[in-house]
Amino acid sequence: MIDPDAFRDALSRFASGVTIVTVANEGTLHGMTASSFASVSLDPPRIVVCLDKSSRTRALLADTFAVNILRADQEDAARAFAGSGEKPFGTMSHELGISGAPLLHGCIAWVECETSSIVDGGDHDMVIGNVIGCRAEQGRPLLYFDRAYRSLA
Repeated sequence: MIDPDAFRDALSRFASGVTIVTVANEGTLHGMTASSFASVSLDPPRIVVCLDKSSRTRALLADTFAVNILRADQEDAARAFAGSGEKPFGTMSHELGISGAPLLHGCIAWVECETSSIVDGGDHDMVIGNVIGCRAEQGRPLLYFDRAYRSLA
């Protein structure tokens, strides 16, 4: 049996970017911080993001979603979307993308997707999305390493 603390410690040594996955479902906007995000395919363009099965974002996920890739100065946004409380859409500048999901202003990139498939991944679901829109801006990414937010030197 793998010791859960040893597993978390080992995985904390992998630096990853920080995203906020957003959804819109029948007028409800929601989102959650996620660092488990990757490209799956260039042709056709597909990504994967892993969502906790017990999260409200996962419960509200329908046909579309967006991945907001955070800039180094957006640690406050990452923290605001990390908890289970109310999400700050009322005070955080954003627009609705072609998917209907919120695109947070100030990010270094946005990827909008149609849900292609959902694969059981234990306590998380792996959500594979067909990319229907994306754009990128200049800037340094917000990183997560060794259980702390970081930025490039």
